[in-house]
Amino acid sequence: MTIKILYFGRLAETVGVRQAELDLTGGDALLETVRQQLISSHPALDDPTIRIAVNQTLANENLTINDGDELAFFPPVSGG
Repeated sequence: MTIKILYFGRLAETVGVRQAELDLTGGDALLETVRQQLISSHPALDDPTIRIAVNQTLANENLTINDGDELAFFPPVSGG
């Protein structure tokens, strides 16, 4: 299955791309499984303040990822 990965803000700078495609073997996978796979390539993603949206909805690690899903990684935002 293939999913689309989007990186925003400093994460795009850290990873070196704004978007990528990821091919996963087998069927559906949990978001946490996909996150761990991405962390193995990009250790900077191992940050509990990073939020992940799946298909434009904030998601938790137990969500099942399906073929064609879009995952967006957002760094923490501050302001004031």
